Amino acid sequence: MPQEIQLQVKPKVAATEWLLKKEVAYKLKVSSDDISHVEILKRSIDARQKAIKINLKVAVFIHEEFKEQLPQLPIYPNVSANEEVLVVGAGPAGLFAALKLIEKGLKPIVLERGKDVRARRRDLAAINKLHIVDEDSNYCFGEGGAGTYSDGKLYTRSKKRGDVNAILELLVAFGATKNILIDAHPHIGTNKLPKIIAAMRETIIAHGGEVLFESRVTDIRIKNNAVVGVTLQNNTKIDANKMILATGHSARDIFELLHQKEILIEAKPFALGVRVEHPQSLIDSIQYKCDIRSEYLPPAPYSIVKQIKNRGVYSFCMCPGGIIAPCATSPGEVVTNGWSPSKRDQPTSNSGIAVELRIEDFKEYQKFGPLAAMEFQKNIEQKAWRLGGETQKVPAQRLTDFTRGKLSNDIPKTSYQPGTTSTELAEVFPNFIYKTLQDGFKQFDKSMRGYLTNEAVVHAPESRTSSPVRIPRNADTLEHPQIKGLYPCGEGAGYAGGIISAAIDGEKCAEQCKISISNS
Repeated sequence: MPQEIQLQVKPKVAATEWLLKKEVAYKLKVSSDDISHVEILKRSIDARQKAIKINLKVAVFIHEEFKEQLPQLPIYPNVSANEEVLVVGAGPAGLFAALKLIEKGLKPIVLERGKDVRARRRDLAAINKLHIVDEDSNYCFGEGGAGTYSDGKLYTRSKKRGDVNAILELLVAFGATKNILIDAHPHIGTNKLPKIIAAMRETIIAHGGEVLFESRVTDIRIKNNAVVGVTLQNNTKIDANKMILATGHSARDIFELLHQKEILIEAKPFALGVRVEHPQSLIDSIQYKCDIRSEYLPPAPYSIVKQIKNRGVYSFCMCPGGIIAPCATSPGEVVTNGWSPSKRDQPTSNSGIAVELRIEDFKEYQKFGPLAAMEFQKNIEQKAWRLGGETQKVPAQRLTDFTRGKLSNDIPKTSYQPGTTSTELAEVFPNFIYKTLQDGFKQFDKSMRGYLTNEAVVHAPESRTSSPVRIPRNADTLEHPQIKGLYPCGEGAGYAGGIISAAIDGEKCAEQCKISISNS
């Protein structure tokens, strides 16, 4: 049996097989010749001191053979003739729900308003180069959902929601690198995710499920307070009495449909702010306390949280070596997000900086009822579009200028491909958000000296941090309390906050569908 130990080593040692073996041999007081293999199980960076260390948990094989065993896919049955369950949305919640349904012997019919990952790329190019927003195919809508083209960050604090490692292992079985099982902050990369997502879709189809693209749901058909099917935009009707609604945090038309049909939904607090871009070398120098980052260290991330007058302001979706992308889902709005390729090798880093919002912040929009937070969000995005010249150019300001309330004389070229427009960002946000961000950045600089600089550029807004609407459900059955057979799921329903938690929630909803069908 291999012996598991924990140790702390220099970055070069962690990255060099023979040096690591030598370090392990010294710790165990054995000859390095006795060690046949050292397998890294867990890895994290400790950058609190000037001498940066790597924390490792390793399995040491002494005089025994090592055979790599990567996670394998479950043995899925063929469900082509089995009872059908509609899954609306092919993001992480929807895809993992569909796979779990197959595992449980049910046939998923996945309805995705957007296109498959390959066809979707053309529409992303149109946003970046031509400023054309396709309402059904963009960074948020399409196969894989927002996660496909916004990085594939897999870190989650939601350990109590379910088996995080099981989700990671399934992703490895579909083609992700095994490093996501090892690293403290696992990440796949936008360039690698499409192939993994496509493999998931092919598995669903191969085992009798269906995946229908360009199939936007325009009506949920209900009879006697129970789901009986859906209607698509081409007027096609699909019947089913079980539906997992996993449409993501930006499917405003679904929220409006539910409200119109008097199906219970509620306004939900969320967070909103900006996306700030720094040179990656500057973040490296701050975090690693160095002039030039070691070749054995990855581009440095950061995570920071402050309280400003009892309101949280924090970094969100930080992308080392990444770029800022346009994430509008309708014409007439500007939205930013960020992502990194797998190597995180771009010269810039960016992060969402979000301000905590509360229900009382939406009081001017109370006439919209449960859509009040959504209308608040929409108003800011539309204002940014107008200030950006009614294009996808983003209103922008140098960071120090932002904290001083000064219009920037010029904006350096940033990674945001559609371009920027120098704007006093006080024009974009309500005063309480603007002031909180100003004070927040000043506090950030006290924790990360050098962060507050005019080398950094603020892009506005970062507004799709989470859903502004919650679709209620029963805590035990996960079924909507008013509509039988409706399972609100994932980020769009207000029950997840990222790829992993959404995937876990998708699996849970699928399991509850199976229990309900078995009991009926």
